[in-house]
Amino acid sequence: MDLGIAGRKAMVCGASRGLGRGCAQALAAEGAEVWVAARTPETLERAVAEIRAAGGQATAVLADVTSEQGRAKLLEACPAPDILVNNAGGPPPGNFRDWTREDWIKAIDANMLSAIELIRLTIDGMSERRFGRIVNITSYMVKSPLGVLGLSNGARSGLTGFVGGLAREVAGEGVTVNNLLPGQFDTDRLRSNHEKMAAGSGSDLEQVRKSARGAIPAGRFGQPDEFGAACAFLCSEWASYITGQNILLDGGQYPGML
Repeated sequence: MDLGIAGRKAMVCGASRGLGRGCAQALAAEGAEVWVAARTPETLERAVAEIRAAGGQATAVLADVTSEQGRAKLLEACPAPDILVNNAGGPPPGNFRDWTREDWIKAIDANMLSAIELIRLTIDGMSERRFGRIVNITSYMVKSPLGVLGLSNGARSGLTGFVGGLAREVAGEGVTVNNLLPGQFDTDRLRSNHEKMAAGSGSDLEQVRKSARGAIPAGRFGQPDEFGAACAFLCSEWASYITGQNILLDGGQYPGML
């Protein structure tokens, strides 16, 4: 299927590895010109080089999009994106009794306010051009919260509520806004969480991972490339009637209907 986004300009945050990289690769494979934003020079340059080697168009932007300076640098490199994929690493797990106000502000700034600010800075241009796709990578924990991930749950739920209202305001202007809610994907972030869980419980890491896989009806962790494919479809011409949605990609782990 031709997704109809060849030549579109795509801004992908946190895209040097993991789910963000999967999205950048998928968009580039569909012919979009991709600006890859990340904080780590080594992984950023590697990701861009591999996208180019596969025939895609990609530009590296070394920037922390959770900061005002980083967002300004990204928008200077790509001032008029047709596609925006918001993505930022989540805060660490822990016990809410140990979290300070500073911890909460940092989580909200990184996983809610930075995405809203990038949307604010790009959405009017999308509306004027009558085409825009905004995809926010949040988490399936928005629907099925886990206590130890409370910082992430709170911040991402706030972004979810904001998107619910915004999507309906711009739906008639050719702009869609959706959230992708990943479950357990085989990324560095997941492994790091499993390592912390193993250390905290005194368990073996592989046993923790085996138990995690056992809780997923699909019987496996997701792969970043299949996540990227879902993102690319949401950014396509064919997804123009999908907006304001929270789309789970979790191998069936969430037990509810809504």
